[in-house]
Amino acid sequence: MPKIWIIDDEESIRTICTSALEDLFTVESFANASEALLELNSTQPDLIITDIKMPGMSGLEFLDKVSDKFPEIPTIIITAHANIDNALSAYKGGAFEYLTKPFDINEIRKLAIKATRTSNNYSTDLTNNTENNIVGKADAMQDVFKAIGKISKTDITVLIRGESGTGKELIAQSVHTNSPRSDKPFVAINVAAIPHELLESELFGHEKGSFTGAQTQRIGRFEQALGGTLFLDEIGDMHPELQTRLLRVLSSYEFYRVGGQKPIKSDVRIIAATNQDIENLIKEGKFREDLYHRLNVFRIELPPLRNRKEDINELVKYFLSKSAEELKSDSKTIESAAMELLNKYDWPGNIRQLENICRYMTVMAPSSTITVDDVPDEVRSLRSNSSSTTLNGSENTGSSWEENLSSHIKGILSDSNDLSVFSRELEKLLLKEALSASKGKRIEAARILGLGRNTITRKIKELDL
Repeated sequence: MPKIWIIDDEESIRTICTSALEDLFTVESFANASEALLELNSTQPDLIITDIKMPGMSGLEFLDKVSDKFPEIPTIIITAHANIDNALSAYKGGAFEYLTKPFDINEIRKLAIKATRTSNNYSTDLTNNTENNIVGKADAMQDVFKAIGKISKTDITVLIRGESGTGKELIAQSVHTNSPRSDKPFVAINVAAIPHELLESELFGHEKGSFTGAQTQRIGRFEQALGGTLFLDEIGDMHPELQTRLLRVLSSYEFYRVGGQKPIKSDVRIIAATNQDIENLIKEGKFREDLYHRLNVFRIELPPLRNRKEDINELVKYFLSKSAEELKSDSKTIESAAMELLNKYDWPGNIRQLENICRYMTVMAPSSTITVDDVPDEVRSLRSNSSSTTLNGSENTGSSWEENLSSHIKGILSDSNDLSVFSRELEKLLLKEALSASKGKRIEAARILGLGRNTITRKIKELDL
C-alpha cells in the first residue's frame, strides 16, 4: 500500500486524516515537521499531508526542504489560516494541492488517491511579489487563490467573470505578478470606457497620417504590453468589428497598426474580464462565439461581496488602514454596532463600494472610533427600513424588546464572553438619544437619564461625544 505521512501539531487533525485514509494507505503521523524531516533521511513516503502553521518549523519551510531533496514526493498543504500568500507560497513550494480547514474527508481521500497515482512534479515558479492585499477566507475566494497558483507557470489566456466592483483587475494583476511575465509590463484598458471608433487605435496604435488628427505615430496597448500581460476589462462591451480584429490577433499572434503595412508580432498574454452574461450576448448576436472560446481557455469566477460576507470584517480593517495611509490621517477603529450594519448590507457595488465607504468614514468620523452615526445613509437606511428587524438581525416574531436585547447579549457572550464593548456602546447610544431629545441641553439630558450634571459631563468626555 502507498505510504502517507500526516504532519500537524493538532492531534485531532492527525486522527481525522488517519481515519479517513488508513483503509487505502499506510499512514504515519508526526506532531511537528522536524521529526518528519529527520525521518526522511531513512525512508520516504509516497505523499505528505502537512499543516502550515506549527510550532518550530512551519509547513512551508518543511515543503521547501522536501522540494529541494525529494522533488518527486507530492505534498498536500492544509491550513486554517487561509489567504492568498499561503496559497501561492504552497504552490511555489511545489504543493500538489492546497486545502483549508475544515476540509471534506471525501475530498482529501480523492486528492490523496490522485496524488499517489502521479509521478509528475507539480512545482510552480511563483514570484515573491504576492498580492497580500487580496483578502479572502470564503471558499469561493480560496478557489480563486488556487486557480492563480495553478496557472502561474503558464501563458494560458484567462477570462475573469464577476459583477462590477468585485476586484477583477486586482486578480488580473495577481495572475500577472505570479507569472513568468512578471518582470514585463501589465497594461490595462477598459473597453467600455473608450468610444469604439477610437478603441482600435488605442489597442493597436496608428501610423502618422493614417486618419485626420493622426499627426504622429502612436504605440497601442498591444505594443506597450510586449512580453507582458494585456488586461481587457469589460470585454463584453467590445464592438463587433473590433471583436473580429481581436480574434485575428489571437489566432495569428500578429497585428497591424491603423494605417500600417508591416505586421507586428504579438507576444502578449491576454486576460479578459466581464460583468456580463457572455452566453446571452452570443445568443443575441452581440458577441462572437469563436472569440469567446479563444478567451475562455481558463475561467476565474469572482463572487459578489454579498456571497462572501465572512470577509467583510477583514476587508473593512484593511480599507480603513489603507485610507488612513492615503489620507495621511490616524487609522480609525469601528464599533461593533457599525460593523454589524456593514455586514447586513448587500453591497450592490461590491468591494469598490466598500472601499469608498471606508474612505468616506475615515474622512467624516469626528473621533478615532467609527460609530453607527458615521456610517453613510445608503447603508444606515437599512435600520430604519427594517422596523421588524431585531438587535441581533433576526425577524421580529412578536418578542419583546427585552427578549431581543437578552438574545443579543447571549450571542455576544457565546462569541467572546466579553460585554465591555457592548456596554460602552449601549451607554453611548442612550446618552446620544438623551442629548438629541433635549436638543443638546446637558442638564435636561441628565434628568432624562437620572444622572447628575457632573456625571453626564464626565460621560460625554469619556465616550468621546
